[in-house]
Amino acid sequence: MTQRQFIDEYTSLPEEAKRQVADFVAFLRQRYTAAPSKRQTRPADLEKEPFIGMWCNRQDLEDSTTWVRNTRKVEWGDDA
Repeated sequence: MTQRQFIDEYTSLPEEAKRQVADFVAFLRQRYTAAPSKRQTRPADLEKEPFIGMWCNRQDLEDSTTWVRNTRKVEWGDDA
């Protein structure tokens, strides 16, 4: 559809339909407006965070499946 055809179609619509077209155009304009660019942030240097490696020497976590099963037994009883 050319721009001229679109305008002809639009002008042939009743007033209520023209308002609906205008509302839809406003909706599309809002939806497709470029979002403001977000400020660039540097990724965190996780190696310097104190929580990294805090469980590295825990021997009870070497087998995580067994650890979860034992924790569930303690918290929920032997039926868990």
